[in-house]
Amino acid sequence: MIDLATWNLSVPVGSPPATIDTPTLVKGFKNQYFHADSGTLFFWSPVTGSKTENAIYPRTELRETYANGTLRNWTYPEADNLLQATLAVNQVPSSGKIVIGQIHAYNSTRPLVKLEYQYKASQGRGNIVAKVRMRPDDTRSRVIDIAENVPMDRRFSYLIHLSPGGVLAISAAGYRWDTRVGAAWRDKPLYFKAGVYVQDNSGYTSEGGKVTFSKLDIDHNKS
Repeated sequence: MIDLATWNLSVPVGSPPATIDTPTLVKGFKNQYFHADSGTLFFWSPVTGSKTENAIYPRTELRETYANGTLRNWTYPEADNLLQATLAVNQVPSSGKIVIGQIHAYNSTRPLVKLEYQYKASQGRGNIVAKVRMRPDDTRSRVIDIAENVPMDRRFSYLIHLSPGGVLAISAAGYRWDTRVGAAWRDKPLYFKAGVYVQDNSGYTSEGGKVTFSKLDIDHNKS
């Protein structure tokens, strides 16, 4: 069973989109966009869903919190910071792109990391791509191919690890990449996100992103 006591959930319905708080999630919240009935986490976000403020795409996505539901933000020198997941991508929108994990920056529209599954219909499989901002004020992300030829409906794992020294390591589907992020990130409040954030906003209501997580875990290990 995946522990939901460190997350809240945004679902793409309502204006603004609804946020399900941590205690409600832990009690077994479910709807058409999210459920944890079988011990796995099911996420669905249609391209026609409502969007959070400043976003152009809809999402059904978890956001890191404390157990009492208050938002958790951290700076990377405080601990070894890890987001680990095992999942299968079950559906993608016509763009082929969904975000499955993030290190976001508090009160910013520019995340440090977006981990994206990019499906290529011509090949019948997809790539795992990291989009990384080396500095908080970067308007464009560095784009890194982490893994290739990952089929839909097949489980794979990823790890996003940001060390107290600012080394960012991303592993996915058996491949690994790392770098050192810019020192300007040191004092920026950060938080993890995971789920399905579709990179598309047009199409039928049946079009969107669907993902099933069988493992999801956050760790902040202080030395």
